Amino acid sequence: MPEHITMNDLAKSHEKEILEAMTQVLDPDIGLDIINLGLVYEIHLDAAKHLDIVMTFTSKGCTCVVSVPQEIKDTLNQLDFIDSVSVETIWEPAWSPLRITRVGRITLGIRV
Repeated sequence: MPEHITMNDLAKSHEKEILEAMTQVLDPDIGLDIINLGLVYEIHLDAAKHLDIVMTFTSKGCTCVVSVPQEIKDTLNQLDFIDSVSVETIWEPAWSPLRITRVGRITLGIRV
C-alpha cells in the first residue's frame, strides 16, 4: 500500500482488491490512476459494508472533480464486500507532486 494512504483494519483486510479497483480510476487530465497520483488520503470500511474514501485533486480547477468520485463509487460498488461508497473531497492538506508514487513517477517520466 502506498505509505500516504491511511486505512482502517477492515479496509486493510481487503487492501489488494480495493487498491486494484481504484487503480482502474484515472485522472483524465493527467492519465494516471488516482492511487499512484497520490490523490487518495484515507480508505475506511465499516461492518455495514460502507466504504468511505477521502481524497483530493491536483487543483480546484480540475475538470474531473465530479466525474472521478462517481467513477470511484461505480468501480468499488462492484466488489462483493462493499454495499455503498461515499467519496469526500478535501483541499487541505493540499495535494503535492511529492505524493506521486515511484510507479507514478516512472509512468509520467518524472526522474525518480
